[in-house]
Amino acid sequence: MKILVINSGSSSLKYKVFDMTDESVLASGLVEKIGIPGDSQLVTYQPTGKDKIKAEETLPTHRDALRHVLEQLSNPEIGVLDSLSEIRAVGHRVLHGKEVFTESTLLSANEVDVLKTLIEVGPLHMPANIMGIEACMTLMPGTPQVAVFDTAFHQTMPKASYLYALPYEYYKEFGIRRYGFHGTSHRYLTQRTAELMGKDSADITLITCHLGNGSSLAAVKDGKCYDTSMGFTPLEGLVMGTRCGDIDPAIIPFLGNKLNLSWDELDTLMNKKSGLLGLSGVSSDMRDLGAAREQGNERAQIAFDVFLHRLVAYIGAFYVELGGADAIVFAGGIGENDAEVRELVCDRLAVLGVAIDRELNRTVRSKEVKLSTDDSSIEVWVVPTDEELMIARDTVALSNEAVQA
Repeated sequence: MKILVINSGSSSLKYKVFDMTDESVLASGLVEKIGIPGDSQLVTYQPTGKDKIKAEETLPTHRDALRHVLEQLSNPEIGVLDSLSEIRAVGHRVLHGKEVFTESTLLSANEVDVLKTLIEVGPLHMPANIMGIEACMTLMPGTPQVAVFDTAFHQTMPKASYLYALPYEYYKEFGIRRYGFHGTSHRYLTQRTAELMGKDSADITLITCHLGNGSSLAAVKDGKCYDTSMGFTPLEGLVMGTRCGDIDPAIIPFLGNKLNLSWDELDTLMNKKSGLLGLSGVSSDMRDLGAAREQGNERAQIAFDVFLHRLVAYIGAFYVELGGADAIVFAGGIGENDAEVRELVCDRLAVLGVAIDRELNRTVRSKEVKLSTDDSSIEVWVVPTDEELMIARDTVALSNEAVQA
C-alpha cells in the first residue's frame, strides 16, 4: 500500500511516499518559493537509493507544484510508481484543529469548509495546509484525504493545564486556551520510546523534548499528554530560533508605544526577530551560535545560556507535575544532534538522579540510543522523530475504515 504524505507550507510543499507494507520511504522531495513573485521554484526530488534531482521550475501555485510532484513520482525513468492509482490515500499535516478536530480525520468537502473557519487561529499555516488539501482533491479525485493535526495529541490535557487565567467567557466564546503544537512528533516519540523500553505506551510517563528551530516539550502521563510548553500559538514556551517564548505580556504594549509598532509588527518581532536570533544578533541556528561562542562572542553565549535555562526549567517543572518520569527523550534537529545541549541539560538534572554516559553522548547524531547509565534514576533517550510516518500510519487506518464503510 502506497501512501503520500504532504506538508504544505505558505511557500513550500514537502512530501514523502511510503510503502506501508514495510513502512519504507520510496521517495521524498520539496518544492520551495511557491507563490513568490519574480522567483522560479526550487524543486528537490529524492527517489530512495538513487541520485537526488534538483531543478528550477515555474510552479506559481500549490496546485502547479503538486501536479509537478505527481508527474515526477510516476515518471517512467525517475519515478517510483507505475501509476498514480497506486497511491491508496494522502495524509496531510494540518497545524490546527482547535477543539473541533481532536484526532486525525478523513476529509470531505464539508470538513474542508470547517477547516477554513479555523484560519484565524493559524493565519500563516492554515491557508497553505488547506491549499494542499484542495489541490490533492482536484488532482486525485476519489483518493481518500486524511488530515493529521499538530494540536490533536494535546487534547487530553486537563483544564488546569490548558486554561489561561483570563475571564472564562473568552475561552467559551473565542476558544482562547493552550492548544500545544508538534503533537504528531510528541505522539510518535511516546509510542516509539515505549517500544524501545519494552513498555506499553499506556503505561509510560515521559518528558518528550522536540528541539529545533521551533521547540516544545510535552509532559506525557500514561501515554497521554498532560501538559505542553506551547500555547494558544507556537510562540509560547521555550526560547526558539526566532521566537521569544514566554515573556511578560505587558512588554508587548510597552514596546508598541516606545517603538510605535502596530500589532502586526509586534507579532513579527516576537515570532521572526527574537529568540536565539534576537539575543545573539548572529543567527537562529544553534550550530552558528556554537561557532560564534568558540570565537568568544558574548551575545551568542548569552543566547545559548538563556535557551538552556528555559529548557531545564520546563523539564524540572514537568517532572514535578508528573510526579516523576520513566524517561526524558531528546528529538528534533538540536535534540538529535547537539551533544553539548544534551550533556549540559542532563548535568543540571543530576539533582533528580539523571546520569548519562558522556562519551557515548558525544558520538550520537540522529540515531536511537539510550544515553543514561544503569544507575540513573531516569532513562535518557535520543529518538529521532518521524512525523511523516505517524501521518502515514493514521492515513492507512482511516482509509481502511473508509473502504470498509
